[in-house]
Order: sequence, then C-alpha cells, then structure tokens
Amino acid sequence: MLNTRRKPTRNICWSAGAASARDVGSSPVSSPSPCFAATHSHQGGHALTRHGENERLYAYETSVKGAFDDIKPTLKEISSLQHEADFEQRTQRIAAERLGFEFPAEILRAAWVSGLDMRALYAYAVFQSAQALAEDFFVNDPLAGAYSEPFEKFLQACGFHAMSITPCADGRLAHVISYVLRLPYGAVRRKSSAGAVFDVEEATEKWVATELGRYREAKPNSSDASTRYLKVVVYHHSSSDPHHEGCAAHGSDTRKAAQAGMDRLLAFRTAIENSFCCGASIDLLLIGLDTDNDEIRVHIPDGAGTVNMERVIDVREVYEATQTMSPAQAEAEIERRVRERGHGGIAETVPGMVRFITRLLINNIAQMDYVRAYHGGRYQDIGHYERFIGVGKGFEEVQLRNLTYFAYLNTVEEGAKDLDVGVKIFTGLNVSHGLPIPVVVRFDYDGKVPGARERAVARCLQVRAATYARYAQLVEQGLLHCLLLVRDRSDVQGLEIVACSVSEKYRTQEAH
Repeated sequence: MLNTRRKPTRNICWSAGAASARDVGSSPVSSPSPCFAATHSHQGGHALTRHGENERLYAYETSVKGAFDDIKPTLKEISSLQHEADFEQRTQRIAAERLGFEFPAEILRAAWVSGLDMRALYAYAVFQSAQALAEDFFVNDPLAGAYSEPFEKFLQACGFHAMSITPCADGRLAHVISYVLRLPYGAVRRKSSAGAVFDVEEATEKWVATELGRYREAKPNSSDASTRYLKVVVYHHSSSDPHHEGCAAHGSDTRKAAQAGMDRLLAFRTAIENSFCCGASIDLLLIGLDTDNDEIRVHIPDGAGTVNMERVIDVREVYEATQTMSPAQAEAEIERRVRERGHGGIAETVPGMVRFITRLLINNIAQMDYVRAYHGGRYQDIGHYERFIGVGKGFEEVQLRNLTYFAYLNTVEEGAKDLDVGVKIFTGLNVSHGLPIPVVVRFDYDGKVPGARERAVARCLQVRAATYARYAQLVEQGLLHCLLLVRDRSDVQGLEIVACSVSEKYRTQEAH
C-alpha cells in the first residue's frame, strides 16, 4: 500500500506563460465585485460579458483537459516502441516530456513477457493527471474561488446566509459553480446526485450544522439575522437531442427531471418544517441547464416560496432583449423581467430573490458568450465524455465540464444507483474500446478531529472492496482500476495516496 504525500508531478498552468489568476487580479470570483461586477469590454457578444474572465477560464479548461487528452496519443506512440532495445528508457522520456510523470518501471519490465499492459498504463496516466489537478487546485487555487467575502456579503444582502446546490451527477454539469453560474466554489456547497435527486436526510443534517454554526459562532452570520438558507437544484436537458442526451436518470424526459428536482426541494422544506417548525428559514430555487450550450432557465418562486413549474425565465430571452443596451440598462431590464415574471403567485417575489436571480442570469450571459466564443455556440461533445469516475466525498477541484462523473457516497451499497450509472457511461466510453474505467475513490476529513484520517482510509478501502465485488468481471479483465486518496481539509497540501491498483498489481507480480 502506498501511504505517501507527493508533490505535483505536472504543472497544470492557469494560462500558458502567464501569471496565476490571483496575480492577474481579475479572477472569476475576486476583484472589485466578485462574481458579478462586469468588466464592460466590447469584444463582441453582450455588454455584460466579462471577456478577461472568459479568457482565463478557457485557458484553465484547455490546460487541465489537455493533460488528460494527451494520454491516448502518447500511449499510442509508446505502444509502437515496445519491441525496441531501449524501450524502457525512451518510454520514460516520452512520458516525462508529454505527460509530466514517469510510469512504474515494473510495468515496462514485464512487457517482454506478455506484452505491454496498455490498460494499466492508461489507468495510471489518468490517475496521475487527476492527482496533479487536485494538488495544483488546492495549493495554488487557480480559480481563486476558495473564499470570497464580497460574495458572502452579496448573498446576505439578498437575504441568504448559506447556499447549497445539488446538480445532477452527470459530468456535463460538473462546472456549474465556477463556469455556468460563476460563483466562488468555496462559498457554495455542492453535492451532485444522479438526477439531482438528493438525500433529504443528509441535506437536513447539513442545514442543522449550518444553523448550529450561526448559534454558536455567528458564522456566516448571527442566528438573529433575518436571512434564510437557500437550497438549489439544477436539472438538465439537451436542446439538440432532447430524447437521448437529457438526464439519463429520468429517461431524458425534461419535465420529469424538473418535477423530480422540485419534489425533492419540497420534501426538504417539509422535513425542516416538521422537525424544527421554521420553514420560513428555507428558500428554494430550481434551475434548468441546457448541457449543449450552458444556457439556464430559472423557475421563479413567489414571495411565499412557492415555485410554479411554468413561471420560468430563460437566459436566452434576456440576452436577446438586452444585447444592444448599456450594461446599466441591461441589468435594470433583466431585473424588471425577473420581477415581472415572478408575479402571479401567492405573493410578489421578494426583492432579495429577484436580485439574486438577476445576478445568476447576468453571470450566465457571460457563459453564453464563453460557449459562443470558444465552442462555436454549442459543445461538440453534447453527450458524455468524462475522463474518470469520482467516488466518495470531496472533489471540489473538479470544476470543469465533462471531466468527471460523480458518485458521492459513504458506501457502495447506499450509492449503488449512482455508481452503476457511472459504470454504464464508461462502459460505452472506455470498455467498448478496450480501455479501463478509472475510478478515483476519495474521502476528505478534518485533520483536527482525532482518528478522522484513519476512518477516511478505512472508508476508502471498504468502498474499493465493495466496488471490486460489484464489478468483479471488469476487475478481472483489467477493465476497472482504482486510485484511493484521502485529503485533510485543514491542510492545502493534505492530499495523500492510500493505494493504487496499478502499482499494487505489478509490485505483487514482481514479488513472486
């Protein structure tokens, strides 16, 4: 078993040859007005779009995804060298130059006996890239979103002391915080779930923990402040192929996906009301995301917190209506439309919610222009193209579309549905082409709590054992590999390797 901390093996740059976002001083979630104040530059597109922010986000996206996308062509070149006399030396040199790390020597030494194990090399390369991504993210904070006091002040000014988002576990929504909604990831709790159908009991426990923090520590504000807890669900659909590329958990039926999200939100509020008699402290918000182009639709709640499924405002509508206006005019018009669309309920939508939805739409306008500028207005990979499955608790570092499929769980038994969906997706992406499914199992812990690390390690091992048992045939064929990690949340360098199936396999073979 590996049990070491490691330094980043590959420098995943924020932008080629440039300073970090923190040095530039105009990040998606920093600078004068964190996620919301626009740098009103006219480079085409909408007047509210922050073009400098888009440039930096694209540099980060291409750099991180490039690290994963370099794997296949590099392995193809290495495969052609396996019968050369200096194969091992040339392979390690190519890997170091192209990928930023070397492969385990024992895999290369075994190649002359049974051929080069390309599945093992592929899994190892994905694991190294995933690890480097996480290490760079936590050490350097390339999205500059670990903390944002301006955003927290804005959130409270809108009447909310905390915000929790549940997007679908589909990898096409993994960037919903830092890109689609342009929010600081450190100030928003995200936990993905298949179909965006979250665990009500667990959500209630998180609410309790938040309220306890307000009572005991006045964080993020004091308990007597008249603010509320905002719970958000993000469901998804596909405008170009609605019957096949929508939410798999709901049979690509957009209405079912939206209704399932709404039902779970209502169940959460009812749970709080029945248990604590304070339903007024909960606000609900339902957002739909078109995964083809990142455009959102927001279901506007009325003043009583009631969400009418038909009372919707679409970002494309406000984009087109305000495109020729000045930034100030555009923002005022968007807010007017949100307020107007909120009419018709039991009570008029509260001003704070109107203001908050307005800002989400403004942020998403920038994302619309991002997709138009860098992806031709519609992603080429409208379907799944994830690089690995993330299992366990953590993964704040994954803020990019179609990079990771999430299966948040404590045990495989409780999260079997989510994990099965991920394996099904990767059966089409990888297994059908002879490549393995890379599974990164990770549990984060608080290093200040006695025994927390040991429990996190034990949970990793339990999840791996259950995963191997559930997908035994894939494991036996070398078509499923696991990397086990734990991370101390109180330490930016707290990422630690517990085990890697590739390394273990070949070290065991050499020992015999």
